[in-house]
Amino acid sequence: MKSFIAGAGIVNVDLLYTGLPRVPGEGEELFASDFSVRLGGGIPATLLNLQGLQVPVSLQTALGNDIFSRFAAEQIRTFGVEPANLYQGQGIPLNISTVILTPNDRTFVSFGSRIPQTPELDQMIYKQSSGADFAQMGLGSLALYRRLKQEGTQLLFDTGWEDDLSLSRYHEQLVLADYYTPNQKEALKITGTDTPQEAAAVLSKYFKRVIVKLDRSGCLIQEHGVQRVIPSLPNIVCRDSTGAGDAFTAGLLYGLYHQYSFPECVLLGNITGGICVTGVGCLTNHCTEGELLSLFHTYHHLLDEA
Repeated sequence: MKSFIAGAGIVNVDLLYTGLPRVPGEGEELFASDFSVRLGGGIPATLLNLQGLQVPVSLQTALGNDIFSRFAAEQIRTFGVEPANLYQGQGIPLNISTVILTPNDRTFVSFGSRIPQTPELDQMIYKQSSGADFAQMGLGSLALYRRLKQEGTQLLFDTGWEDDLSLSRYHEQLVLADYYTPNQKEALKITGTDTPQEAAAVLSKYFKRVIVKLDRSGCLIQEHGVQRVIPSLPNIVCRDSTGAGDAFTAGLLYGLYHQYSFPECVLLGNITGGICVTGVGCLTNHCTEGELLSLFHTYHHLLDEA
């Protein structure tokens, strides 16, 4: 049986305005020094990173006949991935974001698309995901992911930030998933705690292996009741953090797919996430498998120091 990693998610297309001194106010116009259109983050970005690491993937997404869908399909294929299209309607079935990058921060204006959850959608996703070693939980119902897990697929879940993020809201997903990858802000919010260490202790009730991403400080993990921080790479110059979480997930899944130890998997995630932030845009800077393994061996000593 073919070994691969699967995921179903909406493609994000980012319109990037860089070199602005500030965000313009109402009625104002500022000119950026540079502009580009690029694929954004989300499950598709993680899978494209994985394909670049020579891990076979099954990417299921929604593509229409609009200019943004045509651009996205073309870009996806440059990674050597043929996307399975889940969309049969009209309109723009993608998320479009205008990203304004200033010296201090980034600002977004976004259009979001929703794909109705139907039995037909579940069946299309199941057909493309059945037999996967790992699957990211995205589009599709909980019943779909329960079925995949019963067949032996391990599941990875990521919420992202929401104002009403809570354990009660996502209890079923957390119980079902094998891995959850919140950043520090999300972990504190969903657990209602004050420190990453407290959040990890709460999440350990759901997961044998706990991950809390600490941004530039690396990742706090908990395994067998023991907490430790896996540090980020030294001397990384962050130009844009867009897509860092998705890149981290790619490195993590690469390690899990190749059966590295849990701390090593997180170090691999720190490497792919760290490389991502050195470029502007989600998929501008990413590792080849050879580059990842070279950096892994160079910085393996960080695990002894953690």
